[in-house]
Order: sequence, then structure tokens, then C-alpha cells
Amino acid sequence: MRFNVVQPTELGPAEVESWHRMQRATPSFAHPFLSPEFASAVGRYRPQSRVAVLMDGHDAIGFFPYEQRRFGVGVPISGWLSACQGVVHAPGAQWNACDLLRGCGLSAWRFDNLMADQVPFKAYHAATAPSPVIDLTEGFASYYAKLRARASGMCRELERKTRKLGREAGELRLVCDSSDPEMLRLLMAWKSEQYRRTNTVDRFEQSWITGLLEDLLASRTEHLTGLLSVLYADETPVAIQFGLRAGNLLVGWFAGYNTEFAKYSPGLMQIRLMAEALGTVGVTKLHMGKGAKGYTYALRNCDICVGEGIATDRSLPGAAYRLRNAANVYAVHTVRKHRGLRQAADLVLRASGASSHIYGRI
Repeated sequence: MRFNVVQPTELGPAEVESWHRMQRATPSFAHPFLSPEFASAVGRYRPQSRVAVLMDGHDAIGFFPYEQRRFGVGVPISGWLSACQGVVHAPGAQWNACDLLRGCGLSAWRFDNLMADQVPFKAYHAATAPSPVIDLTEGFASYYAKLRARASGMCRELERKTRKLGREAGELRLVCDSSDPEMLRLLMAWKSEQYRRTNTVDRFEQSWITGLLEDLLASRTEHLTGLLSVLYADETPVAIQFGLRAGNLLVGWFAGYNTEFAKYSPGLMQIRLMAEALGTVGVTKLHMGKGAKGYTYALRNCDICVGEGIATDRSLPGAAYRLRNAANVYAVHTVRKHRGLRQAADLVLRASGASSHIYGRI
């Protein structure tokens, strides 16, 4: 097997079509963050972006998007922004993780949202984590009836707040697929204010991220569509979400709300209304992401598992990266599992200012 490494924008039409064919052949690959369109969009802003084309003779049998960092370390393309990671490959294709890393010139590749069923990477999992999903395969009515049976108190309270917001702020309406760039900029402003308020890294201080999101909003293809959803009370934006759609799958990415309406639970309200609206336009799966807030877990009806860890080659630097990363991941998961420890650690990190350097870092 050979590995041809290129910048994503250098992929030719034949390679893009081959990549799409592999996505169509394996449903789990039909993910917007695994599309060549996403890799190319990131590549226009991140010159260190790469795609390794796995070659068997003259045939491409797989594509591995990643980003080259210092000291032979790689990360997913777009870094911590990536909501799904892995190798998109032809059905039955065989590949080896160590050979892949060597072909990319890497000693190590960090991952945090790796498709958990990628067998060559399984030995490198330091942990797996659940990622919440709203499955609308049976329709919104069936989904919501089961949610009401499981969490009747939450549903009644959310319905009460929805009616109250409509009475006090104006008629509610959801624009499920807005093309208004001003609403995207408003969402980014809300998020920046939230990052500052919570003493975390403001991702939107990095101009490449704002440029990337604006480009993705304009994307309208079968494999990648930027979907901006805006909830209004009369003419006032209350909550905004931006995600990426591919076919029947929508992956939530950034969400924010007008803090003047915080008491109405606008984020939760918008997800519920989005699920109802999206069910009528062919979306059957809504991935809310591993880092989703606690309240979103109440709306989920299933989970998918994603892997966290670091794949390494057999070199001494690779072994050192793997040992250090395993210890870090174990410590983080230990803290996450114990509410008291998690709250104490979060308080210390925010009070010390350390969170402003590590939370949300790209």
C-alpha cells in the first residue's frame, strides 16, 4: 500500500468522486465532517491541513484527513472543532494504523471523536465516551410521545415555558434553514460573550474559524450543507444553532441564545422545535455531540460511542506520546465521573484563569 499526502484543496474530481462513493457505501461514513467538502473548506484556511490517499496499486481505497502539528504530531483536521474523525475507506479495505502514520510522516495522531468501530485504531483507545443522538426514524410524534412518557415533568415544563415566552415576548417562529450571515455573526457574538463570561478560550478570536463558518453557511451539496436555525419571538432572535447536514443527518456544532430570555430555557426549546421541523424535511438523526450540555441529554433517545486517545508508531517518541496521553485521558475521565470532583476542578481552573488557555483550545 502507498500513501499519497496532499493538501485537501489539491484533490482532483476523480478522488472526490471516489471519496463520495465510499461514503455512500458505508452509512457511518456519510457524515458531514468526513466529507471532502469539509476537508477542502478547512484546507483553504489551514495550510497545515492534509489528506492521505490510501492507494492499492492504481486505486484509491481510503482517505484520511488530518492536520500536521509540530514534532511529528497530528490532530484531526480543524483540530478540536472536528465532530467526527477517522479513515473513510472502501468496503473491506485493509489498512494498518502504524503504516498509515508512517505514510503521513507522523509519530502520533491525537483523536477525541473517532468513530469507535475503526478496528485498526481500537488498540489506541484510551477511553470511549457516549455522544447523544435524537433518532427521528419513526417520526417526531413517536419520538416525542416516548420522551413524554420517560420525562413527563421536563416536557410539561418546557411546553409551559414555550407558551409563556410566546405570550410575553411575541409569537414564536423557527426559521429552520436561514441563509442570513448576520444571524451567524450574532451567534458568534453570543458565543464570544459566553466564552468570556465563563473564562474559556474564545474560539472566534481566531479569524480562520469565523471565515470557515461563513463559507460553510453558503455550502449546499448532498454531502455538506451548512444549516443555520434561528428561533424568533416576534422579530427578536432568541436562540440560534449552526450545524452541518449530510443527507438525513444533522450534526449540531455551535448553539447560543439571547441571555435576556435565559429563564425560558431557549436552548432546550430550540432543539425540541428543530427536531419537529427537521423531521418534515428528511432529517432522521440529530447528533448533539459529545460535549453537549447536560440538558440536551434529557432530549436524546440513543447514544453513539466515540473514541479518545492517541495512535502512535513504534518509535520512542510515539511510545512517549501514548503513555502521557493515556494518563491524561484516564485522569480526565476519572474527574468527569464524579460530580464533586468535576465541579471542584472546574472551579479551580476558572478561578485560576487556566481554563482560558485550555477549554476549547483548537
